[in-house]
Amino acid sequence: MMQMWGMFALLTVLALLFVAVPFLRKENVLTLDHDANAERIVIYHQRLDELKQDLTSQRIEQFIHDESVLELKQRLYHELSPEKQLNSRGNNRIFALTGVAFTLAVSSVFYSFTGSQTQIENWYHAIEKLPEYGERAVMQQGEPLTQNELQAFALGLRTKLANSGDDAVAWMLLGRVAMSLNDYEMAKQAFEKALSMNPKNNNILVNYSQVLLVEGSETGMNRAAQMLSQVLQSDPKNIDAISLLALIAYERQDWHEAKSAFEVLLSTINESDPRYSMISQRIEEITARLIEIEPQPMLGTPILSVTVTLAEELRSSLPNNATLFVFVKAADGPKMPLAVEKLTDFNLPLTVTLDDSMAMMPELKLSSFENVIITARVSVDGSVMISPDELEGESPVIRLTEGNQKHTVEISRVITSTGS
Repeated sequence: MMQMWGMFALLTVLALLFVAVPFLRKENVLTLDHDANAERIVIYHQRLDELKQDLTSQRIEQFIHDESVLELKQRLYHELSPEKQLNSRGNNRIFALTGVAFTLAVSSVFYSFTGSQTQIENWYHAIEKLPEYGERAVMQQGEPLTQNELQAFALGLRTKLANSGDDAVAWMLLGRVAMSLNDYEMAKQAFEKALSMNPKNNNILVNYSQVLLVEGSETGMNRAAQMLSQVLQSDPKNIDAISLLALIAYERQDWHEAKSAFEVLLSTINESDPRYSMISQRIEEITARLIEIEPQPMLGTPILSVTVTLAEELRSSLPNNATLFVFVKAADGPKMPLAVEKLTDFNLPLTVTLDDSMAMMPELKLSSFENVIITARVSVDGSVMISPDELEGESPVIRLTEGNQKHTVEISRVITSTGS
């Protein structure tokens, strides 16, 4: 900062010298011969007398006389001009001070309107605040960075990289900040630089893949898939890599691959995790798409035809815009449903069919278990997770056999708490 102001002061001094020096130069003093001036005046009066005599004797006309007098006066004026110039010089210091003041005033006004002093101050401020921004962004200490602080953080990082040379961590951090600012081109360049310095860093590979996925081009998604596969080779349980691979498969409409990836992701988190419900809904959506593509179950596997009814006393409690879930769970086994049917537009009673094609995970199918329980639940929030005031009904334990089985489930109770 001091260097910048020093340069500014130097330029100001040079400009002032440029203006003031011409006025402060020592002048050449004119030496006047007063006797010569007196002689010129005498000659002037003699010529006037001669012209007057010539006019009186009518040797010249009046207009010639007048022109001659005017010419004599002009000649005398020019001969006496050095004395006139000397007397009209004035004080040069006043002119110099006036020029300096004018230069300062014009420069100040011009710089205040067109200068970049604010940007320069913000730049130095960003450099000073770089450690603090790093702690708040990376270590999650203090308040989250605002949009302006993110821009200042990016400016500070670019300055650091320009001054101190390449640093893979700084390049990766710059890429993440650029992503937060939605500047995906700068993010790609930063991650590319970081990757060239550390090609096996999983964090860089995952973050770079995320940028490529947001970009959405086929080439970008192919490269992202390759990088994520590289991450999973060294870290098979990397949740971020699995999540991104699931999204890539979903975007490509590779439903089998997407479902498998989301199911693996779901198995790594608890039901209390807020992401659990979102991932479950995504799996249900993909399952529905697969049913449309492959509607027929395999021959020889259990098929449950379930008729869902509603107890008469609960008809007034049926909420508007509700969602009906009909699902099967193992009587003694994992809590994850073996098959699910979701209906957002329904009228009770109705009948649904559940079979192996509706399994949420390949290893959890109806045909894999002997005893199951069928549950029908009316959800008020569109989620399969239990919420108070929802309506539910369950079947007794059912022993599965090959072929079609018909069962009835009556929705007969109101859930009063998530533990009921």
